[in-house]
Amino acid sequence: MDEPEGFDRSAVRNAARAVLEAHWVPEGYAVPNPATYPWQWLWDSCFHALCWAELGDDRGLTELQTALSVQAVDGFVPHMNYVRHPGVAADLWGRDEASSITQPPMYGHAIAELVRRGADVDEETLAKAERGLRFLLFDRHRHPSGLVSLCHPWESGADDSPRWDDFCPGGFSLEAWRPIKNQLVMSIERSPAGSPVANPAFESASAGFNALVVFNAWELAAVAGRSEVTDRADELAGYLAARWDESRRTWADAGPSEKGSGRVRTLDGLLPMLVAAEPDRIDSVAADLVDPSAYGGRCGPAGVHREEPGFDPRTYWRGPAWPQLSYLMWVGLRRHGRNEAAEAVASTTVRGAMRSGFAEYWDPDDGTGGGAVPQSWSALAALMA
Repeated sequence: MDEPEGFDRSAVRNAARAVLEAHWVPEGYAVPNPATYPWQWLWDSCFHALCWAELGDDRGLTELQTALSVQAVDGFVPHMNYVRHPGVAADLWGRDEASSITQPPMYGHAIAELVRRGADVDEETLAKAERGLRFLLFDRHRHPSGLVSLCHPWESGADDSPRWDDFCPGGFSLEAWRPIKNQLVMSIERSPAGSPVANPAFESASAGFNALVVFNAWELAAVAGRSEVTDRADELAGYLAARWDESRRTWADAGPSEKGSGRVRTLDGLLPMLVAAEPDRIDSVAADLVDPSAYGGRCGPAGVHREEPGFDPRTYWRGPAWPQLSYLMWVGLRRHGRNEAAEAVASTTVRGAMRSGFAEYWDPDDGTGGGAVPQSWSALAALMA
């Protein structure tokens, strides 16, 4: 691996541990950032669990259990847990203890990694994870393409991705997009238990989100055994394979944006690489991730392809490197045996994490940090070092 200049593996791990320790709260999780993000976010905590496990700390399981503690009776897992201050966002979500949308179900991968590292994951946690995936695969609305629909752009984790630009009339701007996101919460259709099942105002089936549903179902099955959930995930993987756009070397979303912004080349649009079976597609992704004219950067892969008109290396979700997406690219490349590209993604991402001060995201070329600094999920650098 191309070792980031001035940083050895021990220094990276020590820095990662320091961030996680400083952000741990008595309620049983690491806040992403004490000032900017004081609550618990679902996929953040799943990534934190991986980091704790890598550092030999059993708080990873505790963090997962806390995230799953607000699961609804039908399996829905909220993307935010307000255990520290119930009711703080009730006006937005219509409930006190948690949000009313979800996020990518990274708990399947997190549990699998904990088990692989020797953790004794209890049956209740395994059952909750399976119910969470079952909700998405069986209860969530399906687009005619066969893909699982999102109920809100926030559910993808990629809040302001260029993939949503078609849903912002008149063209994307932060000023226009923010109120639209809040309004979209109001149009969500819910189950009798209050769980989000569809949103007629946001008919988007994200390729990236669907890939993470499949990936996490397969990961959970690897340590807990196959079930109806795995069978449904296998079926979903087939629908996802049909979304490949050879001309743009990416997977396209389904829905009203599929001929427009749903094909913008973004890192989240490459997540189906995790579950793809076609070697030529994997080769295309591997090449683009390290190509400095595509996604490649000295401090990690850019979040948006550099040839896209809206590429901006320092604007939230419009081009910076994101450690959680870089980590997932690294995992996929390694599993497909593209080791040279995986090592390049790992070494540049570690460099970016250290240069940025473990920021929420950073400039892929020089590591200038953006968003909250530090942010706990950048401790993923400890796994990639």
